[in-house]
Amino acid sequence: MTNPRFQTPRAAYVHVPFCRHRCGYCNFTVVAGRDDLIGAYLEALQRELSWLNTPREVETLFIGGGTPTHLSGAGLDQLLRVVLQWFPLAADGEMTVEANPVDMTAERAEILQHHGVTRLSLGVQSFDNGKLQVLERDHRRADVEHAFRLARSAVSAVSLDMMFGVPGESIQTWQTDLESALALGPDHVSTYGLTFERGARFWSRLGKGQLECADEDLEGKMYERAIDVLTEAGFRHYEVSNFARVDRSSSTDADWRCRHNEVYWTGRTYYAAGPGAARFVDGRREVNHRSTTMYLRRILAGQSPVAESESLDAEAAARECLVFGMRRLEGVKKSRFASETGFSVEALCGNVLRQLIEQGAIIEEDDWVRLTRSGLLVSDAIWPRIL
Repeated sequence: MTNPRFQTPRAAYVHVPFCRHRCGYCNFTVVAGRDDLIGAYLEALQRELSWLNTPREVETLFIGGGTPTHLSGAGLDQLLRVVLQWFPLAADGEMTVEANPVDMTAERAEILQHHGVTRLSLGVQSFDNGKLQVLERDHRRADVEHAFRLARSAVSAVSLDMMFGVPGESIQTWQTDLESALALGPDHVSTYGLTFERGARFWSRLGKGQLECADEDLEGKMYERAIDVLTEAGFRHYEVSNFARVDRSSSTDADWRCRHNEVYWTGRTYYAAGPGAARFVDGRREVNHRSTTMYLRRILAGQSPVAESESLDAEAAARECLVFGMRRLEGVKKSRFASETGFSVEALCGNVLRQLIEQGAIIEEDDWVRLTRSGLLVSDAIWPRIL
């Protein structure tokens, strides 16, 4: 069987760094208040993609940020035309665009629909206005509801990103958030615990005692509450943080999972373009400069935008594949893993695996290994032991 890390990519990611403002917890490749750079960015993106020489058809295309929908209607239209020129979408392909609720307008929804966007991912985080204020978000509950209606009219699948473990948040606030999300009828929900990243404003505020991390036990209960509420509502928990609505009308019990993210989790290859974008082609990982201005200077001077590059050796690549695979609720099929990577799961981490099984964090069933419910709660502590 062909090693997936050497297959021709059938997926692409494009990063749009612009935002209305930077939230306190954000440590992504983002620039706020620099709309004067948008024209140069669109020119640079066109040039970077032209270095592919020929268009590359893809089955999944993800345009993230930042906030792609922060661009004006004309800018968004130009962005999508440029991206689809070089990454034409295959028949029955998935094309996702991330959106900020307050940026969604009828004009932008029409543009997304015109260009064949199939999936919109709304950065909701919460429906609670107080919680949104703590997170320094620029939208409120009414904006979310309005944006969802526009998204539903334009694309076939709508996903909501939700956040828990926010300072001062109670389990009841999170329960109400989940119920509010379900009331809209989304096709997909992603849930993330708030993290304090070095370089973000929240990191310095934490150090000054202005913010407090959520209690670890409470955060665990919130995560379990999400699992229970969403699965009882008919969603399939298919990855540590992700839940997809199951299409009960399908004879194959299909669901609305994010096919693009599955590319990452199964160790397959992908193209990428834009500031801070990471690609994985021919067994080599490259990351563009995170600084938008540096990215623009280099591209427009005809220079490579790549800031970091590495070729993983076979064992390191296999370990990484194992970690990504274990994030999926179905786990890893050991015989397939060995066939694709050349390494058995036991050879890579037999002792660690046995310890995790004894601790109840992982279960082994026939040819599969996967996380248990208790393993899901401590998964972030498991991955370094495998790597």
